[in-house]
Amino acid sequence: MPVNRFPIQLRFGDEDSNGHVNNVRYVQFLEEARVRLSLVPLPGSGSAGGEEPETFRSVTREAGSTLVARQEIEYFTPLLYRPDPVWIEIWVSALGRSSFSYGFRLTDGDSGTVYAVAEAAMVMVERESGRPVPLTERQREILAGWSGGEVPFRRAAAGVAG
Repeated sequence: MPVNRFPIQLRFGDEDSNGHVNNVRYVQFLEEARVRLSLVPLPGSGSAGGEEPETFRSVTREAGSTLVARQEIEYFTPLLYRPDPVWIEIWVSALGRSSFSYGFRLTDGDSGTVYAVAEAAMVMVERESGRPVPLTERQREILAGWSGGEVPFRRAAAGVAG
């Protein structure tokens, strides 16, 4: 599965009164992964002549903007503050006409512990009106290259409808 991985450095202030990383921070981790993925230089772009590399953000900026339409997080085990980073994995879990979804997994890079899985539905909108617009062929091509299947939510494994 084409997964991109990024380290997330925890801060002591991420902990809440229960002694674990607060659930609000997880939403910020998802945002961080989306932004970082959108800035990854795309294969074959840029040049030695100083041309800026193409990124999903640069391609999207030309067509409009993406907005979060829905987010779902399933927590597996509490995440405690530590000096070593955790890892967020991100991939495209669904691709529609004017929308797509990212899948996420927050893990401990060493032990294989999964702290949470998540999905964020994104919609492409026209900048002035805010109305959905179809994804461009170039956007679809990039997103398809990041396609990695469904998010492994427990309810799906149990056969429960979402």
